[in-house]
Amino acid sequence: MRANGNDTTGPGQADLEAMVAQLLRAARTRGAAQAEAGVSIESGLTLTVRMGEVETLEYQRDRGLGVTVYFGTRKGSASTSDLSPAALEDTVRAACSIARYTAEDSCAGLADAALMARHVPDLDLCHPWDLSPAAAIGIARDCEDAARGFDRRIQNSEGATITSHRGLRVYGNSHGFLGGYHSTSHSLSCAVVGRDGNGMQRDYWYTTARDATQLEAAEAVGRRAAERTLARLGARKLSTRQAPVLFTPEMARGLVGHFLGAIRGGAQYRQASFLLDAAGERVFPDFVQLSERPHLRGALASAAFDNEGVATRDRELVDKGVLQHYLLDSYAARKLKLQTTGHAGGVHNLLVSPGELDFPGLLRRMGTGLMVTELMGQGVNGVTGDYSRGAAGFWVEQGEIAHPVEEVTIAGNLRDMYRGIVTLGGDTDVRGSVRTGSMLIDHMTIAGA
Repeated sequence: MRANGNDTTGPGQADLEAMVAQLLRAARTRGAAQAEAGVSIESGLTLTVRMGEVETLEYQRDRGLGVTVYFGTRKGSASTSDLSPAALEDTVRAACSIARYTAEDSCAGLADAALMARHVPDLDLCHPWDLSPAAAIGIARDCEDAARGFDRRIQNSEGATITSHRGLRVYGNSHGFLGGYHSTSHSLSCAVVGRDGNGMQRDYWYTTARDATQLEAAEAVGRRAAERTLARLGARKLSTRQAPVLFTPEMARGLVGHFLGAIRGGAQYRQASFLLDAAGERVFPDFVQLSERPHLRGALASAAFDNEGVATRDRELVDKGVLQHYLLDSYAARKLKLQTTGHAGGVHNLLVSPGELDFPGLLRRMGTGLMVTELMGQGVNGVTGDYSRGAAGFWVEQGEIAHPVEEVTIAGNLRDMYRGIVTLGGDTDVRGSVRTGSMLIDHMTIAGA
């Protein structure tokens, strides 16, 4: 099975497929019962303008390959950035040598042959951007100028950064699977600092897409960064209390991320998860639906197959609040005596069911409580689910923003927080592998002054 894509500079997809085939032949010649190999080429431009001047301009071009061989249940892996034929042979030789010294593991091996992707559709993932350094400088300057000129209280800048990346990846294994695809990603971000009589505050905004024509306008990104920064001026502390907490979409994505970490196969078979053995259990209210849609055209996390060649497919990860299955690659699946779910490498476009309320409606629903727009620290225990992080945002009274808030800590337990979701917003943020709106949680402990 082959998948075709657009050409890129340097070796094309056919060249990388030939390299993978050479690696697999070499592994078979050396006696490997199974083998898998991947080759990738990536290039990109990153430019930052700060205070109107070019601060950094970087051009990246990376390439690499990796091969894994299995001698029975012994596994060996090796990698290199040298794509010459001699280096390919040396890498296979090294992987085979390593395998002869590793311990046997009955769960080691390729994913089942019957689960390999048989068809790789065009998911519209590649939109090259002919972005010259001069054009990149102009866009970044327009973005930062819009932020700095928005209000006289914007007195400093951390800069505007523009990136454009393009890649080609090919994967194959001894089941006969051989597939690859081209992809692109582009982004523009801006962060500025505001000052008034009460001190300084910083905030940012960004836009990202596969296709540069779908990015927000540079001036709009700059203005949004300035607006967010100015809104934080005059931030106050809160006294310790319990209150509802509204996580904006960017922050809610992190809450979903903790959930995904808890249901990964590795956390399950190691018995290191606060959602241990939770499949079939209600972990969210019944209005919560988490749906995986790997084949959305042009989406940031679309893929026709996972990192083991297993076909991806639409799934309901959480149906009416009930966890349906774990996130499994082939190794974790064997450890748990289950079947891989095609999640080697992570989820592919997880959609959290949107609610009916827009953001003002969510504020009114909350009434009085804390709206969180920034989280700090890593105070999350994946084994117990205990959650404690520094936060900043806005205090809301009677459904209206009263004042900005800083230097507080919000605390709870993730199991209780998930069950305590009151409603989900319709303000879905699509800038990532998890698409979610805001999340309103019935109550958390807010530790302040």
